[in-house]
Amino acid sequence: MSEKSRKSFTSQHKAKVALEAIRGTKTLNEIAQEFAVHPNQVGDWKRLFLSQAPGIFDSKRGPKPDDPSASPERLYSEIGRLKMELDWLKKSPGLASR
Repeated sequence: MSEKSRKSFTSQHKAKVALEAIRGTKTLNEIAQEFAVHPNQVGDWKRLFLSQAPGIFDSKRGPKPDDPSASPERLYSEIGRLKMELDWLKKSPGLASR
């Protein structure tokens, strides 16, 4: 017996199928035959698409929140620490000969 591998569909393909189902010009069975998927899958993708549609426009425009790990104070302190280590290493006579 050979095992059938599951088909995996891209998000673009799922969106295309869902939009076709939302248009309502064809039945779910016609859409399923056209895109080679099960009619239940077409209904699931349509339901999922409609449930997530209101959230698409919720995000606000504008600058993204700053990453606290990239704050200028932290970067300047890191630069200062590295400069001090470099100066200390330059002054150490025993470490330069290794």
